[in-house]
Amino acid sequence: MGLEGKILEGARITEGEAREIYGWPLAKLGEMAHARRNRAKENHYDGRGKEVVTYMVDRNINYTNVCDVYCKFCAFYRTEKDGDHYVLSQKQIDQKIDELVAVGGNQILLQGGHHPKLGLEWYLDLLRHLRAKYPQVNVHGFSPPEFNHFADVFGMPLERVIEKFREAGLGSIPGGGAEILVDRVRQRIAPRKCNTEAWLRVMEIAHGMGLRSSATMMFGHVETVEDRMEHLRRLRDLQDRTAGFTAFICWTFQPENTVLKAEKMGSHEYLRMQALARIFLDNIPNVQSSWVTQGPAMGQVALQFGANDFGSLMMEENVVSSAGTSFRLNLEEMRSLIREAGYEPRQRNNEYQLIEPTGPELVA
Repeated sequence: MGLEGKILEGARITEGEAREIYGWPLAKLGEMAHARRNRAKENHYDGRGKEVVTYMVDRNINYTNVCDVYCKFCAFYRTEKDGDHYVLSQKQIDQKIDELVAVGGNQILLQGGHHPKLGLEWYLDLLRHLRAKYPQVNVHGFSPPEFNHFADVFGMPLERVIEKFREAGLGSIPGGGAEILVDRVRQRIAPRKCNTEAWLRVMEIAHGMGLRSSATMMFGHVETVEDRMEHLRRLRDLQDRTAGFTAFICWTFQPENTVLKAEKMGSHEYLRMQALARIFLDNIPNVQSSWVTQGPAMGQVALQFGANDFGSLMMEENVVSSAGTSFRLNLEEMRSLIREAGYEPRQRNNEYQLIEPTGPELVA
């Protein structure tokens, strides 16, 4: 069986084969990725036989912009000496969630900088409060670098930190902070952030406790194509052991307003990597289109390059927009883009189960 046949049959490909596939014409790569997508989601239809593309109505809440990691690719972080640094109060967070619930949202993405002074009880009190007041809203929060930071600041084993957060109300973990899971690359772009093994260990521990997570990749800076392949392999190997990743999301580095400088990659490279990831990550069922960084039209095209999910309405986004890229959609625009691509838009939860919308059709 040739390589194309292996892909169409759903067989696992090697890193060497992935490197070969990477060089294929973009149209052919997209065709192969779309075939893999259809194989993975072959039973994902609505009641009328229309193929579904899912989306989430959630809100990013960055509880603090104070961070002592100083990543070269980040334009969002501040130090405590900066006049515009902040830590949100529970009241401010509640107001944001109230606005989310009013439009039918069911999840918050709760992330922040590595604040050197916030204590364990600050986080646990917040999670307990959110669970009690908003039981219908999943808290998708705290990336692996944050958890490694917490373990250091609290002087507590990583397993115990994650367990305490889960007990207090954490529902799932975002895949942020992965960037490229190759230490040589991480040392160049974020030397104070956790290394590859530490990132993966958080996810393995969390999956073992029943916390599901997403997996991500930010590419297009100092890494090589081989580094990207290694990143995908590390994710696939962990997924073989835990089956805890629900989805994969990739995007290109946004260089505006950041210390790290690199030529901005075009959408063709984004589509190439997303398609390759769909083929290589045969054990991760969902791939999200990244319209937030690529724009709505390219997010729509990505549905033909392996994606089966349009990501989030994202009522609020601060980190990517701080780096100079800002795209916005309302709910009806998102649903229209999905319909124009030939699919039925359906809202989902974090487990990728279809749910009935509870908010208005239009969201400003």
